[in-house]
Amino acid sequence: MKSLFTLVCASTLAATLASCGGGSSTPAVVSQIFNVAVIGDSPYGIAFGDTAQYNANPAFITAVNADTSLSVALHVGDIHSGKEFCTENYDYSVFNQWKGFKLPLIYVPGDNEWTDCHKKKEGGGVYGTPTAGMINYVPNGSYAGGDPLANLQLIRSVFFAAPGKSLGTAMTLHSQSLDYDTAHPADSQFVENVWFEKNGVMFVTINVPGGSNNDNDIWYGTPTISNAQTVEIATRSAADLRWLDATFAKAALNKDIAVVIQLQADMWDQDGVSKAHLTEYKQFVDKIAANTTTFGKPVLLINGDSHNYRSDNPLVASATCVVEAPVTASVGAPLVSATAAVACSDASVASVAATYHQDSGTPATTTDPYLNNQPGSSYNVTNFHRIVAHTNPGNPMEYLKLTIDPSLNASNGSNAFGPFSWTRVKP
Repeated sequence: MKSLFTLVCASTLAATLASCGGGSSTPAVVSQIFNVAVIGDSPYGIAFGDTAQYNANPAFITAVNADTSLSVALHVGDIHSGKEFCTENYDYSVFNQWKGFKLPLIYVPGDNEWTDCHKKKEGGGVYGTPTAGMINYVPNGSYAGGDPLANLQLIRSVFFAAPGKSLGTAMTLHSQSLDYDTAHPADSQFVENVWFEKNGVMFVTINVPGGSNNDNDIWYGTPTISNAQTVEIATRSAADLRWLDATFAKAALNKDIAVVIQLQADMWDQDGVSKAHLTEYKQFVDKIAANTTTFGKPVLLINGDSHNYRSDNPLVASATCVVEAPVTASVGAPLVSATAAVACSDASVASVAATYHQDSGTPATTTDPYLNNQPGSSYNVTNFHRIVAHTNPGNPMEYLKLTIDPSLNASNGSNAFGPFSWTRVKP
């Protein structure tokens, strides 16, 4: 219960505030503006054994630290490419590099460090080649033969050893491993799902891996999906959806002005595959759309996975959309991109693969993300925006500087929305 002193002071005029707060009749103005660094898909190699970006990572971290206006860093997953092995030594080496961050670092795992580890090119194995009827593992390959479940546990043991604490400079977080719904005890394993609030903005992470239709690519290419994989998909997806619901409910209860969702998957990127390869993301898109509509205030989604910078609203047809303009693109070669983004409808961008993906080297079939929503989907959620964090091994590492000014409410545009505005920074 508030004290009588507090209640009286809350009701007095500014002229009498000196007697309550002491010292001055004009209360100090505290700025609520803050900046966040968004990092994606790094350190990343073009090919197996490419360590150029890994070697550059300490200097990049130093450059991020040098921007003293930043208060938090978000990493949207993929700490190596889909052409590099998943190993315990590598995971620890990135963890040790990240100790250099002088600000809190919030990380959500990507597909390349766990769910795709089973692939031969990541040091896992392949069923039936050359020996029929069995999984043929890559000698001296990925951790636990590339088993995705074992690699997810490894990621948790390395990067989430202290539940409820960020990496870098420690900051207290609300982790699903500690705040799970007791009616669903299996949710307690999802230490990587967290939320925190800053200056009236809710930040939430969920573990949704990209590139594999929410982990529905059958591990090792076996004839049928294993029970272990089926359980993994169902358990994690349900936990993610409950975490989103709980976080939005908390944001509404606390009267937060906006929500930021951090996950890895680009749920609208076909990556050169059919739209059917996106079907299992619909449950998350539906959940985000429903919660955003109910919340009624700005919701910003930040993801990685598809590599090229993009700013759009996939929940409104023909919404403003800009994408990084590729200058050159070829299979097996790094994408060299322009510094400025262009409209997604630009024919030249479409012809050179606006959402070119480093791992597949194939173009997307459309530049309008709304058209990649699943059949039967119909959205018109105007208080939503999405940013794809950039990465490119062929260019200098960069981060997105996201500025949050609670006093602003910008219209939904290509580089500003609600209290958010952003710019790309190449240190």
